[in-house]
Amino acid sequence: MSRGAAGLALTLALAVAGGPAHAAAARPLRVMSLDQCGDQYALALAPGAELALSPRADDPDSWLREGARGRARIRPTLEAAIAFRPDVVVRYWGGDARLLARLEARGVRVVTIADAADFAGVRDNIRSAAQALGAPARGAALIARMDARLRDAAPAPGTPGRPALYLTAGGFTAGAGTLVDAILTAAGLVNLVRAPGFAPVSVERVVLWRPARFVLAFFDQSRADWRGPGRHPAVRAAARDRILARLPAASLTCPAWFAADAAALLKAAG
Repeated sequence: MSRGAAGLALTLALAVAGGPAHAAAARPLRVMSLDQCGDQYALALAPGAELALSPRADDPDSWLREGARGRARIRPTLEAAIAFRPDVVVRYWGGDARLLARLEARGVRVVTIADAADFAGVRDNIRSAAQALGAPARGAALIARMDARLRDAAPAPGTPGRPALYLTAGGFTAGAGTLVDAILTAAGLVNLVRAPGFAPVSVERVVLWRPARFVLAFFDQSRADWRGPGRHPAVRAAARDRILARLPAASLTCPAWFAADAAALLKAAG
């Protein structure tokens, strides 16, 4: 074989060997979300990627539901994942152990949004998701936006805290160690529930206790918990003229940057 022919053969061989890898590098990042919280992170951090969102991406309690319109939606199953061939998967609670194990075995990067008890935890979530999606600048911008909203929500120095009870339509409240507690605190409120975690509140307790202020949540979901304790006529009577704010469900369904919007809403209501 002549030197020219050998050079041509080597060039063709390298082109064939490098073709698929080059094509993979050139195509948009494929990102699959396994639940509604993952949808928010995928839409905010990788809007230019090829996205496969969860079936609930445009539900009324989805913060970025407008951005989800026109995007592909697939069920969080192994079969769907194999067909889509994602590079990165983002999840909060979605996906079973079998699906996650198979994805990782195939070399797919799985990013799990962690439960956050405070805004420091939300910042960690944003950074880890942004790193996996190759969007550190977008992540930094989200954190900066969140911190600006928290500054807007903060009470003036020396302002006494105002006690309030957080109550959902389903009759639950939230105490210490929850992101809800961090939201109330950020807005200068004193959470009347100090027991840790989430807990039910009976109609009788609300009626007898009758807190000075109520922060209601998830009442905008007309079909959810429509017979829940929070919607009981006696509770409505106890809360009459004492409702500080009604937080939209979309601001509370995911440990994400828009929790700061809930705090800002409380400040504005006050």
